[in-house]
Formats: sequence, structure tokens, C-alpha cells
Amino acid sequence: QVQLVESGGGLVQAGGSLRLSCVASRYTFNIDRMGWYRQAPGKQRELVATITSGGSTNYADSVKGRFTISRDNADNTLYLQMNSLKLEDTAVYYCNFHSSHWGRDYWGQGTQVTVSS
Repeated sequence: QVQLVESGGGLVQAGGSLRLSCVASRYTFNIDRMGWYRQAPGKQRELVATITSGGSTNYADSVKGRFTISRDNADNTLYLQMNSLKLEDTAVYYCNFHSSHWGRDYWGQGTQVTVSS
């Protein structure tokens, strides 16, 4: 069973930056898409950004130009660089590895990001 572990969350002032990381407990083959999702209190989980095995990226409109997703294919590590953070970015951030081959998704336990004024 693959476990994903996120790190890098914390408390930051508006306008600041954080870098999230997500590491898999072991190398996993056939992961065709990795992504970051977030869930704010009282809201549904929403997509933040995804990146395919080929490097194609997709971002939510609310984070375009501020967040950058990247991956290290060699060791199945996923990153999210978050700049110019806003109060509305406050949420628990989850990483996701998706495998069409295995027909399943892997999720991390989440890391809290809190942006203060």
C-alpha cells in the first residue's frame, strides 16, 4: 500500500510564500497524474493544480500566476510552490496520485495552510 506524506504547511502572512511537498512511501509505477487539492472549512474539496507524467499542468483560476506545481519523476515527489498567498488560500491541502492503469487514487493525510492578515 502506497502512502503519501505531505509537508511544508504552516502559518504565513498574506503575501508570503510556502512550498508544499508530497512524498510517496515507495516508488509507484503507472502514476499518470499528480495533483494538489484543498478543502477549506465548510467547503468541498477543490482542485488546485495537476501535473501529468508528461509535464502538462492545469491550475484553478484562483491560483493561476501565483502557484506552481512540479514533480520529480525519479522519486515520485510532488511540489507546490505557493506565492502571493491570500487569506482565501487558507485550507487543508491534500496531494493526490492518480493511476489510470491501476484504476485508483492515492491521497495524503493533508497539511494545514493558514494565511493571516
